[in-house]
Amino acid sequence: MATAETESERRRVIVRNMLSKEECEELELIHKSCSTVGYRPNVFSTTLSHLIATNSSHFIVPFVPIRERLKEKVEEFFGCEFELVIEFTGLISWARGASIGWHCDDNRPYLKQRHFTDVAMYTADSRNVHSVDEVTHGERLTLTLWFSRDSSHDEDAKLISILSQKLLHRSDKVPQLCLPLPASSNMYWFSPNQASPDELGCNICWARMNVLGYDIYYSQNTSSALDCSELLLEPLQLARGDNLFHQPFANILHALQVVQFFHWKASEFPTSKFETEASKVLHLSQSQKENISNLKSVFVKNNQLAETVFRPVIINEKEQQSFSWANFSAAVTAWEDYIRKLHKQLLNSLPHWRTHQSIFSCPLDESLEGT
Repeated sequence: MATAETESERRRVIVRNMLSKEECEELELIHKSCSTVGYRPNVFSTTLSHLIATNSSHFIVPFVPIRERLKEKVEEFFGCEFELVIEFTGLISWARGASIGWHCDDNRPYLKQRHFTDVAMYTADSRNVHSVDEVTHGERLTLTLWFSRDSSHDEDAKLISILSQKLLHRSDKVPQLCLPLPASSNMYWFSPNQASPDELGCNICWARMNVLGYDIYYSQNTSSALDCSELLLEPLQLARGDNLFHQPFANILHALQVVQFFHWKASEFPTSKFETEASKVLHLSQSQKENISNLKSVFVKNNQLAETVFRPVIINEKEQQSFSWANFSAAVTAWEDYIRKLHKQLLNSLPHWRTHQSIFSCPLDESLEGT
């Protein structure tokens, strides 16, 4: 009886099968394509405001129905229908060595507006103290939402305001908006030693592609003329083994998003033995190989760290062995179609969100279907 009373006072519930496998994989794609170093050692985060800031606003769309379902469940379980706003939405991954001791989610004066957390659902106060054991391998990816009864902390209103400034009067520039723009280079620099961050660290965008077998090539003129932070904003090409994919990418974040999309959807691209113009590859010269090696030593100073933190726990060896640039080229086109679709949904939804000052699922305007 005492146990039941204690559980009731703590007010928490685990909701099973809240997300589909496809939804989980899509969120993983977004996180591995867009995350930055997080607020604690060995932690990486992706927030909705960061997606907007890096020209990846369209990635908000997959979150929308998930947020709606979770908010409805929280309000239903805690008996507070129509009382809550979403205060924060984010993807947070905990890599090897990351942990956090016992705590509650409103444990600072500036966090007292947090009333509920997801998923498992529980009150964010001291009745539900919890911790994260140290991660020993792989990445522990969590979707975190905090809910508040205080409407002044409504995340939706803030996001809608930023989106309106960026998108509302720029719908004629959809193709340009589909290309991501990296944040400042320090947001992507991961080091196990916070006291000396430049030593033995790595750029997480570079590292995530390296562990999947890709190298990054900048033209000799570009790499010699710019410093490292500027280089991340410049066009680049991808290499694998002795081959250089001829198609350029706008910047490192663009390349990373396509690579992660390809590995998410790899099974959907049939193996092709025929090379098209788009999938044309060049043989790397010795000077190009040296260029790749020299830059890698700058952006991945500790290769073992990159392998330990970012290498997938389960490697699809068959996929690695059957890699085809023709398939990869098909993925580039498929990624562009996927991004355009999300962006159309975002542009369709934004006027409705502005009217209601709330982010919710909207039916797609039929007039946008063919654009």
